[in-house]
Amino acid sequence: MNRTVLAIETSCDETSIAVVRDGREVLANVVSSQIEIHQRFGGVVPEVASRAHLEALESVLTEAMETAGVGPDEIDVIAATHGPGLIGALLMGVTAAKTLALAWDKPYIGVNHMEGHLFATVLERPDIEFPLLVLLVSGGHTMLVSVAGFGRYEIVGRTTDDAAGEAFDKVARYLGLGYPGGPVIDRLAQRGDPTAIRFPRGMIDQGLDFSFSGMKTAVINYVRKHPEASDEDLAASFQEAVVDVLVTKALRAAKKTGARTICLGGGVAANSRLRVALAEAAEAEGFASLVPDRAFCTDNAAMIAAAAHWRFEVDGPTGLAGGAHSNLTLV
Repeated sequence: MNRTVLAIETSCDETSIAVVRDGREVLANVVSSQIEIHQRFGGVVPEVASRAHLEALESVLTEAMETAGVGPDEIDVIAATHGPGLIGALLMGVTAAKTLALAWDKPYIGVNHMEGHLFATVLERPDIEFPLLVLLVSGGHTMLVSVAGFGRYEIVGRTTDDAAGEAFDKVARYLGLGYPGGPVIDRLAQRGDPTAIRFPRGMIDQGLDFSFSGMKTAVINYVRKHPEASDEDLAASFQEAVVDVLVTKALRAAKKTGARTICLGGGVAANSRLRVALAEAAEAEGFASLVPDRAFCTDNAAMIAAAAHWRFEVDGPTGLAGGAHSNLTLV
């Protein structure tokens, strides 16, 4: 059946509302970023993020409904990210979604943010074939997920310390490059030499788990010994080391799990070097690859709506008693 889902995403510092029909057709996907708000703090301040969500939700909702060209009567399900994430930020979205569900007499469903990133693949390629290997890389998570089918997930690798996006942010902060670190390192790296400095590749030959803390420390130690090193070469060399580890382990996991396609997801999936390197390596090894549009890599409500469409069909509504869960796991 055709089902139109309105979804709200407020897990961290993006206020997003989307309207998606039948889990695939994006009618609207509005994102209000808080980057400028948090830049002066050098990172996301949870209390500030919560207030910013509260202030933005009404205008983002209005824009999403107008862009989609729908009214409340044409919405079938209301969804929201209910974890993982910052608890205050999550509660803003969950509360708003429940309020709309009550006011419009619609069923409500809570969605796992990580599952939303997996469903971003459907928005890009509705006919994608399973099994998949998804490299999910963000500021808070780095994991390899074997996807036998939607709802059938196995985490085959994960970070043992910092997430990749967290390492980008910490290196950028140490170098005084600003926040968020990932985009600024990406931009600087395009003007630097990725072979200038041979940074270590943490755990690259050890299984499927990741470790980025030592790679971050290696940058700090190098700068202390070589203060004359250019930011461009540091950024390019560090980025190359991180991408090398991510791509190597994604290919290893795909071979081990028998995946047909390697997919990229999460905020770090917007990194230009990672996008090219993964696609090229997958092709060289005989795998199909899917690198989503950047709009579906960073936090967005369209992917939450896509996941909600499937979850509603399989599990039915969550119910208004469902809360928010900051440490919610995928499996």
